[in-house]
Amino acid sequence: MLFNRVQAVQKKSGEFDLLLCVGNFFGSTPETEWEEYRTCAKKAPIPTYVLGANNPETVHYFPDVNGCELAENITYLGRKGIFSGTSGLQIAYLSGTESLSEPAPAYSFSSKDVSELKISLLSTPKFKGVDILLTSPWPRGVGNFGNKPGEMDTQRCGSVLISNLATSLKPRYHFAALEKTYYERLPYRNHVVLQENAQHVSRFIALANVGNTSKKKYLYAFSILPMRSMDPAELVKQPQDVTENPYQKSGKEAHKPKMLSGAEEEPACQFFFDLSKQHGKKRPSDGKGGQHSQLKQPKKIRQPTGPCWFCLSSPDVEKHLVVSIGTHCYLALAKGGLSNDHVLILPIGHYQSVVELSSEAMEEIDKYKSALKKFFRSKGKRYVLFERNYRSQHLQLQVIPVPLSCCATEDIKESFILQAQEQEIELLEIPEHSDIKQIAQPGTPYFYVELDTGEKLFHRIRKKFPLQFGREVLASEAILNVPGRADWQQCTASREEAEATAKAFREDFQPFDFSELQ
Repeated sequence: MLFNRVQAVQKKSGEFDLLLCVGNFFGSTPETEWEEYRTCAKKAPIPTYVLGANNPETVHYFPDVNGCELAENITYLGRKGIFSGTSGLQIAYLSGTESLSEPAPAYSFSSKDVSELKISLLSTPKFKGVDILLTSPWPRGVGNFGNKPGEMDTQRCGSVLISNLATSLKPRYHFAALEKTYYERLPYRNHVVLQENAQHVSRFIALANVGNTSKKKYLYAFSILPMRSMDPAELVKQPQDVTENPYQKSGKEAHKPKMLSGAEEEPACQFFFDLSKQHGKKRPSDGKGGQHSQLKQPKKIRQPTGPCWFCLSSPDVEKHLVVSIGTHCYLALAKGGLSNDHVLILPIGHYQSVVELSSEAMEEIDKYKSALKKFFRSKGKRYVLFERNYRSQHLQLQVIPVPLSCCATEDIKESFILQAQEQEIELLEIPEHSDIKQIAQPGTPYFYVELDTGEKLFHRIRKKFPLQFGREVLASEAILNVPGRADWQQCTASREEAEATAKAFREDFQPFDFSELQ
């Protein structure tokens, strides 16, 4: 079932670089089906890297504790260690569940295993953290200071040793499984405010079991730039919803390990893009093995190839539509908007997409989004934001309000997905707290939707793309029910009407406008 799903996704979305699996890789897989892969009668459609056994019943599938090839395109990473991509991406991994005894059984890890893995990395000169950490158990206490994972009690489930490991390794992303539910925690700090220099944030994501009847999320796709290739200022940027470190106490209690029982019936899996198309190599936890880095190229600011309607300094910009001006960005009513309060967030300078923006400009965009969310909620509305980086030369973040009484957020998301499927467009749900710069590189055409709840959908444009797709979905009967306004050219107002609308919006928005308060 897993590989069938992978093939279907790749057929629609293009090739992925590798598949990483946490949880029980074998789960309830029939022995006869695995034999087909082991004997090369079948082949995994993508290079697949798996963690080891979590129970005694599956130990026999993993003949070498140091890792080995299990079948063509399927590799067991090993008991513990670091997988290094050729681009410099570092993936730390720890197989099994927590053990109370020494030595630990073949399906478990002990405090000694955790210590050896930590030492192998912490002894590295100028160690800042790892890009990804893979474990099967959750870390104990991961819900502290953050959003709660439904009915899960994070004070009782999970491993204290994993909490201790995450505290030391500071992964940018930590993936786990075994609890049969999907949970994306708010990002958390790796430094003490006002006492330590700012460090990158960490994100914990738990995935449900493959094929679960509740349809909880078990695949997670994103592109990640290796830490060592990132600009230091970008790396330590703190998102608005960042929380305190949940393991502040858990790390001190690591000497009190407790046994975690239970395992997934099927593996939880993620797709990852390593920005190098070459495959990486594994480094054992003793710290030996080569590593390669990929230098980040300096950004080149695009210049308009002709007259630009959206550069604020341009004589072509329609300044009567401008309703707010910040330091790096401005807000303007949309010409031919879906409604009278359809607005655009635009950079003052010439940038083609969000991916090319500076961190200062991104911070100001976040301020505008926050202000607009409060403003529209005061009017009984929620906003939908989308960007089409395709056949456009200046970034336009379209922000369209939808009455709360009209439809729920889930209905809006479902409308986008259904209409995308009808047009054979693969819209992938991406992590709520992810940065679009981790998913698309400068120059990559894409379409991107964001709801004011933080939920996001992304499509990498590979061929043609309908220019009015975002407007068509929102104008449809299921949402705003104004199909005649799907094409902006069919619904432009006179200059006098536009000026009056802009003036009214400006006055209404003023109490929420941070630029007026600076």
